[in-house]
Amino acid sequence: MFEQLCGLLKEPGIPTAGLFLNADAGFDSPEFRNRCSQMQIEANISFNLRYREFTSEYVYFEELLFKKRKGIEQANAWVDSYKALLIRFEAKAPHWLALHFLALAVQLIRKINQKLVY
Repeated sequence: MFEQLCGLLKEPGIPTAGLFLNADAGFDSPEFRNRCSQMQIEANISFNLRYREFTSEYVYFEELLFKKRKGIEQANAWVDSYKALLIRFEAKAPHWLALHFLALAVQLIRKINQKLVY
């Protein structure tokens, strides 16, 4: 599957060399890290402490960038929680964007209300 995704990038001429990949611990395997290395992709993969064999080999991991990834995933999960925001329901981009603004307004009102009540 990884090779297919990289192939999709190469079709329009997007080089994989130098790309940065943030991934959670589920992707922490020597095979996946080697594939990323072969494609010259910088892999920032959280360590899977349960299945990891500790070696003296240095493995790159940038904690700050990984935390930013978690923030983006939480934002995507928030968007997915609003079923009307899923792309398959809207055919026109302005409508899709308007629904996102509406959901953002609802979230903002909820936050303000929490601060006023408590």
